[in-house]
Amino acid sequence: MPDDFNARILNVVAHRPWEMPARSWVMTQTWLDLLFAHWPVDRVALRALVPGALELDLFDGEAWVGVVPFYMTNVAPRGVPAMPWVSEFPELNVRTYVRVGGKPGVYFFSLDAGSAVAVRAARLLLNLPYQHATMSVESGDGVVSYESRRIDGRAEFRARYRPIGPSSAPVAGSLEHFLTERYCLYHLTRTGRPYRLEIHHPPWALQPAAAEIERNTMASASRVTLPSEPPLLHFASRQDMVGWTPDYVTPFTLSIC
Repeated sequence: MPDDFNARILNVVAHRPWEMPARSWVMTQTWLDLLFAHWPVDRVALRALVPGALELDLFDGEAWVGVVPFYMTNVAPRGVPAMPWVSEFPELNVRTYVRVGGKPGVYFFSLDAGSAVAVRAARLLLNLPYQHATMSVESGDGVVSYESRRIDGRAEFRARYRPIGPSSAPVAGSLEHFLTERYCLYHLTRTGRPYRLEIHHPPWALQPAAAEIERNTMASASRVTLPSEPPLLHFASRQDMVGWTPDYVTPFTLSIC
């Protein structure tokens, strides 16, 4: 285990929507100083951007897209100690919500990272749409200053954000629960076959947040149009997780009415 990884999370399972895989998990990550910035988006336009094998997951009939900046540590395979310059780096995700076979999960339009090694590994092993970016994260007086510019210059994010209230676990059935309590991701292999990668973490401890977003072209770089309204904001100071190797899934079939 990485030195400060919270191994006790493996015993916190009552909140899970389904049981953890029976086989051994293969990697750890710790996520720090996360901002969840979410917008409702046009479901028809979003459907055209998500692979047809994945069913859109909606909340009260509405689709959502999130832009999520954070910092990662303890990124390491099981049994391998975390290493400086390899196991710690910023990451910035653009995501929406999907399900296959009744299991809700996350679909990533992009994952920008400050580590070229991590980008190459995730693209090679999982075909995930990782992008290398120049990134900086500074924290002081309770405020996180976050900057990211993709190496190819096609996407940028600059913001200052902070928590503004006490933390609590999202209530089952709430929008906050829908947007954050996810225990797998979905994507496609290079041959177009859909897969599910399961993860485990404790319930989120979310805080209401405030943010000054100076520049955000992350979603538009993936052809996702965000509305002009302010985002729904939440902050989480830390989350420890483990992940498994992916499983192939039976594709969702779109019904034509």
